Amino acid sequence: MPIPSEAASSLWFDHALLPEGWARGVRLSIADGRIASIEAGTERAAHEVDNGVALPGVADLHSHAFQRAMAGLTEGRGPAGAGGERDDFWSWRALMYRFLDRGGPEEIEAITAYAFMEMLEGGFTRIAEFHYLHNDPTGSAYADPAELTGRVVSAAEATGIGLTLLPVFYAHATFGGAAPSHGQRRFINDVDGFARLLEAGRGLISRLPDAVVGVAPHSLRAVTPDELAHMPALAGDGPIHIHVAEQTKEVDDCLVWSGKRPVEWLLENAPVDDRWCLIHATHVTEAEWREVAARRAVVGLCPVTEANLGDGVFPAAAFVEAGGRFGVGTDSNVQIGLSEELRMLEYSQRLTQRGRAIMAEPARSTGRALFDRALAGGAQACGVDDAGLSVGAVADILGLDHSRIAFADRSGDALLDSWIFGGDRNALRSVWRRGRQVVADGRHVARDAVEAGFRKALAKVVAA
Repeated sequence: MPIPSEAASSLWFDHALLPEGWARGVRLSIADGRIASIEAGTERAAHEVDNGVALPGVADLHSHAFQRAMAGLTEGRGPAGAGGERDDFWSWRALMYRFLDRGGPEEIEAITAYAFMEMLEGGFTRIAEFHYLHNDPTGSAYADPAELTGRVVSAAEATGIGLTLLPVFYAHATFGGAAPSHGQRRFINDVDGFARLLEAGRGLISRLPDAVVGVAPHSLRAVTPDELAHMPALAGDGPIHIHVAEQTKEVDDCLVWSGKRPVEWLLENAPVDDRWCLIHATHVTEAEWREVAARRAVVGLCPVTEANLGDGVFPAAAFVEAGGRFGVGTDSNVQIGLSEELRMLEYSQRLTQRGRAIMAEPARSTGRALFDRALAGGAQACGVDDAGLSVGAVADILGLDHSRIAFADRSGDALLDSWIFGGDRNALRSVWRRGRQVVADGRHVARDAVEAGFRKALAKVVAA
């Protein structure tokens, strides 16, 4: 069931970040889920609530929602990973595969709803769900092959988050079309079955007001060149997302298979353009990232997960200087929050370059530059074109609590900098999605019910 809340007709904010810059005393009028008018320089009426500082909601461009249930369970020293003697991405992946032995449709829906709820509480108003759980725990298709796709749609409906649904095509264990492993049994499909799954997904999202469907060939490891060639047509007008060059082992294996690095191969063999989002792209050469920028594709950065998995650091500052576009995602959902992802992105650049304010620009502070670029890149990657607080745009709005000490005596870009680098999660007080308030006083309006469902699911997939 959708969340039971009425859309606001107007909202008043002490400050608001509009496309042309910061404004004081802003009243946003809302109709049919969109911003109908904007008045700046107004006084708050007696009946109006001061909603603090208005920011546009941002898209989370990469998530595997089911992995939220694993958070904190993979931090012990395990067996040596495939990439070397230490724990690494590959040893983490082995643990993730074992986790998939449990969890049916009800559990997947409950875990997904909890992750989506936390995204809204953390400042993300749309999610690009990179959805690759299709089969049951034995690897067999459900009676309805789109059973789990429907569960993702139901989780979005229950929480109110905007959904860009990215069914994942996954067919092979590694480069060269190798047979899938046992651990991958819940992901596997063929091109014809995937096409049917996409069509089912398009039908399922029809009950959501502004959902989008794209495609996600999982990675060059998981698809053959022939299979990859089908994806743009299957996507139609929707976005195309792919994991690429996340790990050095992936780069090495791709070189053995093709004589090319992963991003190099993709650029030479796929019609990469502004519909594409390259997830991670961590290990790239300058020639590669310059070509990605030239083609106006988005790089999907997931700084918290990339740090958690020890992936490495994408050269974001140089990429942006060359005109590159990026957005941020929460990927494994070990932590969920917009400010956390933006802060980790900047700090990763500072650590590698041994400097400060790396992502700042002459006319924009660090926080403002990060926020603006994540807003634009996330919208592009999610297949929507109306990000921002402007007339006609979807009324996806964040309200920062400007009474908190972190914002004392601050205005303009310092408000964003103070939230991202000096505030706390409780600074985000309110969130409206299509004009409906889904977060009030820092809590999702359906948190109690969603959390109860999550606890029940954990009892089966973790404690069992």
